[in-house]
Amino acid sequence: MATDFTESNAADAVIASFADTPDPRLRNVLTSLVRHLHDFVRDVELTSAEWEKAIEFLTAVGHMCDDKRQEFILLSDVLGVSMLVETLNARGPEAVTASTVLGPFHVVESPARRLGDSIDLLGDGPPCVVEGRVVSLDGTPLPGAQLDVWQANDQGFYDVQQPDVQPLGNGRGLFTADSEGRFRFRTVLPSHYPIPTDGPVGQLLNETNRHPYRPAHIHIIVSADGHAPVVTHVFVADSPYIESDAVFAVKRSLIHEFREVSDPDEAERYGVTAPFRLANVDLVLEPES
Repeated sequence: MATDFTESNAADAVIASFADTPDPRLRNVLTSLVRHLHDFVRDVELTSAEWEKAIEFLTAVGHMCDDKRQEFILLSDVLGVSMLVETLNARGPEAVTASTVLGPFHVVESPARRLGDSIDLLGDGPPCVVEGRVVSLDGTPLPGAQLDVWQANDQGFYDVQQPDVQPLGNGRGLFTADSEGRFRFRTVLPSHYPIPTDGPVGQLLNETNRHPYRPAHIHIIVSADGHAPVVTHVFVADSPYIESDAVFAVKRSLIHEFREVSDPDEAERYGVTAPFRLANVDLVLEPES
């Protein structure tokens, strides 16, 4: 029997259409989505012109996506959804390394490198060394832990953003921790940078008077057998925008000092030139239940 579609019964009518959904989780998610979405439309009394603009915006977001850029992740990031999902799914012991957003530039496979290697293929930025350990929650070292590392260069660009300037794989490396869970790699001190603003997400930031900048950071995905992997960042403590990250990804526990070292002997030991910046980072994983 046909039912009049009204403001008051609209959500119920759509929800009823999902009644035979076999997957209970999918049915629950769709039910909640429809409830909230219809409440939003009624709350703001969305006009037809605004609805059309929203469709055009989402279409434009899709058109900006390719194998080297994910505009939908960028949109999720600037709306705080990415960090909210991370936060909801990272409930665990406080001692475990905090997770944060993946970001839109984990789009190519990081090349395997040896401990101590440099992920900087250009050699034209301030030298930097990052070292530390991967350990379990009780402090036990995790030998053979994998660290997938990627970062922007000292000008704030990822390799995929500058194919004519940076070779693919610059600023990226896949490392295996040693028998004591230790790792070390050389790089350049990353710079703060704006997220891409040449697409619809940039237009959204511009229209809302929001800045597009992220503080300087290094991305790491760390994993080890029998432990839950963590997607995280290492933030440079003295970076601009550390208090106003455009994608809300900064957590206090992820801010690290990159101290300046001027001793030429220590620089030689690390395979860099003085002065250089040195960060010590311990990564703690939770055993899988």
